[in-house]
Amino acid sequence: MRRTLRAAAVPVTLAALAATANTAPATATSDPATPAPPYERVLNGTFDTAKTPWWSSGGTPSTVTGGRLCADVPAGTTNVWDSMIAEDTIPLEADQPYTLTFTASASVNATTHAVLQLGIAPHTTTFNKAIALTPAPQTFTVTGVSKTADLHGQLSFQQGGAAVPFTLCLDDVSLTGGAVPPGGGRSFGSPVRANQYGYQTSGPKKASVVNASRRPVPWRLLDDRGRTVRSGMTRVQGDDAESGDHVHIADFSSYRRPGTGYTLHVGDDSSEPFDIGADPYTALSKDALSYFYAARSGTPIEAAYAGADYARPAGHVGVAPNKGDTDVPCLPGTCDYSLDVSGGWYDAGDQGKYVVNGALAAWQLMDSYERSRAQGDRRGAGDGLLSIPENHNGVPDVLDESRWEMEFLLSMQVPARQPLAGMVHHKIHDLAWTALPTRPDQDPQPRYLHAPSTAATLNLAAAGAQCARVWARYDKAFAARCLTAATTAWHAALTHPDLLAPDSDSVGGGAYDDTRVADEFSWAATELYATTGDRTYLRHIDARISTDGFSWRDTDGLTDLTIARLPGRFPAPMAAAARERVTAVADAFVRDEQRQGYPNPYLPADGGYVWGSSSAAANNAVVIATAYDLTHRARYRDAVLESLDYLLGRNALNQSFVTGYGERASHNQHTRIWAHELDPALPNPPKGSLAGGPDSALQDPVAQQNLPGCAPATCYIDEIFAYSTNEVAINWNSALAWVATFAAAR
Repeated sequence: MRRTLRAAAVPVTLAALAATANTAPATATSDPATPAPPYERVLNGTFDTAKTPWWSSGGTPSTVTGGRLCADVPAGTTNVWDSMIAEDTIPLEADQPYTLTFTASASVNATTHAVLQLGIAPHTTTFNKAIALTPAPQTFTVTGVSKTADLHGQLSFQQGGAAVPFTLCLDDVSLTGGAVPPGGGRSFGSPVRANQYGYQTSGPKKASVVNASRRPVPWRLLDDRGRTVRSGMTRVQGDDAESGDHVHIADFSSYRRPGTGYTLHVGDDSSEPFDIGADPYTALSKDALSYFYAARSGTPIEAAYAGADYARPAGHVGVAPNKGDTDVPCLPGTCDYSLDVSGGWYDAGDQGKYVVNGALAAWQLMDSYERSRAQGDRRGAGDGLLSIPENHNGVPDVLDESRWEMEFLLSMQVPARQPLAGMVHHKIHDLAWTALPTRPDQDPQPRYLHAPSTAATLNLAAAGAQCARVWARYDKAFAARCLTAATTAWHAALTHPDLLAPDSDSVGGGAYDDTRVADEFSWAATELYATTGDRTYLRHIDARISTDGFSWRDTDGLTDLTIARLPGRFPAPMAAAARERVTAVADAFVRDEQRQGYPNPYLPADGGYVWGSSSAAANNAVVIATAYDLTHRARYRDAVLESLDYLLGRNALNQSFVTGYGERASHNQHTRIWAHELDPALPNPPKGSLAGGPDSALQDPVAQQNLPGCAPATCYIDEIFAYSTNEVAINWNSALAWVATFAAAR
């Protein structure tokens, strides 16, 4: 199967970007209303309410005061860049002029340098001008022509080396220039969009074609030698609301000859190449699961298992420059003890570890095992399948990998005889954000435990109960530990049902706020009852699956999925009702998938795609796959396979969201560890890494700069700083691994 990588589509103007230093002097202007070129490139240059996305260097604290961004500039630094205020990820176009205007003042006569350059190597400069400041605000203009084409432009004000400290204030910062409007110039390649990796010989094989015709048009399937092996007419799907495309469907499901390098042609347009094979998804299943070994914390990642490119020293094990996770204190004011919380998986683009996200990811791996075992799939529940240190130990590899996270989850429980004993700390992460890239063993930040939460406690109760159930046949002592921790957590949560994780605590790591925990109570009670049969849990089982799906925050659906998976462990009426609800929701997801031009089982009611939309698609596919297990209806199986088509390139972007799978595959995901885009010595994320996918809220500066006006299904960019569309996360990869394992067993 194909594993070729190619750069994803970027604004076409960026292919011509270039930069040049400009020697025109900075000039003070008396008219602040001087007309500006049409395309504004700075975000939040007026500082009316907030500072974001501007930042300042560590020794130059800054804040918005009276509608201006003001910074305390220290004296005695060495280099001019030792004191900076800056905004990153400004798109620059080659050979295009740029004009900066701004108003500035200083508490004493001082100098700043206005600099437009690349924020990454080789730091090519468009302009670098010394600006003489006085206590009276003045408006300045600086111009330059860019030599470089890049999304990583940085506008900064640099004032290091000052003889005396002073306060610098900025306002009305505007940078205009470039030939292409914000959000314009993007190319998605061919209008013929197929699964860029491979189709199962016995499964559905369809492509989506962007074509304005209101009538069917002819298509041809070509083999790797350019011979037509099948032909037909498209079916007109019609206008697709989420993408804005008029879409046709080409169905070549009847063709079943295995091979590589197939392409689908409509007129002069050709899809990216793909394969057809009896078992294309075993490799994806292994790679999606292997992601977790590469994301392990507290252990060396060895070349023998991960490959030389991904080998690295153990992170956060108490070796300089950081104190590691072996003796982590609480944030001041939350507790007076420290815990050894080493191990687990790094959650996402940062190097925090979060109980609510980690428990869902561990649950999905254990659920995949439980499902595979029930269905007689030895590949999904076998030993020796993954390249991990624990393989060939007599335990299914997917359980070995899930245990790495479970051990961490157990360590986050508040010890006995402490206040809030039995509750679980919500998360552990750095005190402040680290730069991209920062390898875990090079992290200089102190790390802290954050306060316990009811949501985290119930997540441990749920995952711990499941752990006890699946490990009972392999390690009774570990199973007993999991069950003790789960029941202890359950009773602690009953005692403290309203310790809610707030949305405000997000410096240095994600907030993972959760202010509704009725769903976690139901999920935890379900898992505990399934494992123990203790009927006292039954009265707490009241959550229901819905077309809202499930996520780390909203776990209602996990109640019904567990009951439907294990009907013999629950009262018959409860099992029958769960089965009916799961299949009804699956039916709705299948309808959503079929009514779109691109086969996505995620169709938001409000038309907006959320952060992590690709995982929403994968999680909805889990529900559809569960309906298949319950009914063995082929329509569910086919819908799951078409969901993989969407993730692997049959979408409005013509983009595979899975690294290493497809000609136009995501490979610049937001992560501090695998940051090849910023440092050629580092690798791209490993094969099988799932990108977050379109997020129409545009929640990061890269998205805001490059995607304004995007149709919801196209609000994505394969750029490392685009964290709201292009992050990696353990619960996204666990969903992909679950679905790929299901597909591999078909």
